Amino acid sequence: MSVSKIVLFYVFTPLADPEAVRLWQHALCERHNLKGRIIISADGINATVGGEIHDVKQYVRTTKSYAPFRTADIKWSNGTGDDFPRLSVKVRPELVTFGNPDEVTVTEDGVQGGGVRLGPGQLHKLMDERGDDVVFFDGRNAMEAEIGRFKNAVIPNTDTTRDFIAEIESGAYDEFKDKPIVTYCTGGIRCEILSVLMKNRGFEEVYQLDGGIVRYGETFGNSGLWDGSLYVFDKRMHMEFGSGAESLGRCRECDEPTPLFVNCADESCRKQFLRCQDCTDAGRHPYCGECTAAEAVAPVPAPSVPAKGRA
Repeated sequence: MSVSKIVLFYVFTPLADPEAVRLWQHALCERHNLKGRIIISADGINATVGGEIHDVKQYVRTTKSYAPFRTADIKWSNGTGDDFPRLSVKVRPELVTFGNPDEVTVTEDGVQGGGVRLGPGQLHKLMDERGDDVVFFDGRNAMEAEIGRFKNAVIPNTDTTRDFIAEIESGAYDEFKDKPIVTYCTGGIRCEILSVLMKNRGFEEVYQLDGGIVRYGETFGNSGLWDGSLYVFDKRMHMEFGSGAESLGRCRECDEPTPLFVNCADESCRKQFLRCQDCTDAGRHPYCGECTAAEAVAPVPAPSVPAKGRA
């Protein structure tokens, strides 16, 4: 019986020839029939790929045999066998597009000047010592937090990572500058950069959740400080860390709990919003809130397929 797996990892390390690494990674994935998305830059690699377990293991083994990537923290999850529409391997100026690449220094030891790394157990120790003084700061797009987040987390008003610099410079979070702040994101890469940006802007005590939500969920499941579902950037669209997890998301039509995102039926919009399976099957609420006026003019059937993930 075939078993599908998805791996998520990143490594911050200087790469002298990102294009050569891109060609190698593309050929390696094709050889092992893998699909997914890989970003290469002069500062390292950020990858999410999936396929048959044997092929994924071969890919991971070969990737980690390359000295700059030997320390890659590989996060595994179960796939469905059709999790990515294609293989995309690209070179970009930033592994994560915050829009300020000159502010981040990467050496063979990784990102410099970032927050203190906390493993899942260390995070709980910090909570035991500092209690309600600890501020969880979500490093993801605000939409992702609709279906899951850490208890009492601060959710910045961001649609993309490009919004974070203006957001933290707005003064809206200045009250937390002398508080212990724990930044977190899906797999750890966004909060690693965010912790640098926050420290550079006067936040004094900044931590980053090492391994992100994925590693925390693997450790504590539904019994820790995480609530709800985790948004993921593949056809699954969400994942949970054990049975009985209740998504924090609410269907825009009936207000029932749901982790399911769909795309707005307006082809010029395609914004993602939450709609439960029953309302989707019944063709209810085809448009996002911003396009409801158009619905009254030209209603169309709701799409029956899940939304497409976006970074």
